Amino acid sequence: MTGTLYLCATPIGNLGDITFRVLDTLREADLIAAEDTRNSRKLLTHFDIRTPMTSYHEYNKVEKAEQILAWIKEGKNIALITDAGTPAISDPGEVLVERCLKEGVPVTSLPGCCACITALTLSGLSARRFCFEGFLPSDKKEKKQILEELREETRTIIMYEAPHHLKRTLAELYETLGERRITLCRELTKRFETVFPTTIRGAVSFYEENEPRGEYVLVIEGVSRKSLKQEEEKKWAELSVEEHMQIYEEQGLERKEAMKKVAADRGISKREVYQALL
Repeated sequence: MTGTLYLCATPIGNLGDITFRVLDTLREADLIAAEDTRNSRKLLTHFDIRTPMTSYHEYNKVEKAEQILAWIKEGKNIALITDAGTPAISDPGEVLVERCLKEGVPVTSLPGCCACITALTLSGLSARRFCFEGFLPSDKKEKKQILEELREETRTIIMYEAPHHLKRTLAELYETLGERRITLCRELTKRFETVFPTTIRGAVSFYEENEPRGEYVLVIEGVSRKSLKQEEEKKWAELSVEEHMQIYEEQGLERKEAMKKVAADRGISKREVYQALL
């Protein structure tokens, strides 16, 4: 019989946030796969859990996933935990989940702590629509591309950042996104939990004089559709109607279809486009 992979959410700070279901699963599992066994040992010791552990982290996620998959196929139940929060969220656990699902191995997730959702609920920003970016990539070219994409993101944006990168990230956000509302959350659920609603420029100024401490979740206001439309109309207004038409015709659009798109872009009628082209 095949075993099951259990994704077990662990506390992001306050140990009281662990669920009864997670505790039962950790006790009853055949093995716990932990991101850092030394860190997880403290958690297990606190709750008197003596289940054996194995390491599963960023640097062994591919080869170790195959080993864990083999154990599950042999009938073992494996509980996967991270240092804090829900496995597979900005975490190597996603590799293991993908492999299990591809092989038809049962996977179930035990809900619990998740820093991005905790921060979103505390941010005071819109929680109806949001996107999660995680940590920005270290590659400068890739990071610049992602930030440019986020510039037109209308949903609330959530990302993680380490204290030693925070100042640089805030400066890059201000340069690319401009002035937006932002809430910086740090040390969530811990004794020195801080929720700092401000603007991106305000955050840049604050951390010019204050050293960042602790892990951060940044919750950033999305751009309004009205602002996007105004920016788009301003961009098109800098071109003549003929130049605007040429862009679409070079993309292979029929002249009639190109006129329709130009009219929509500029907020005018097709007749006005036609008159301008005479």
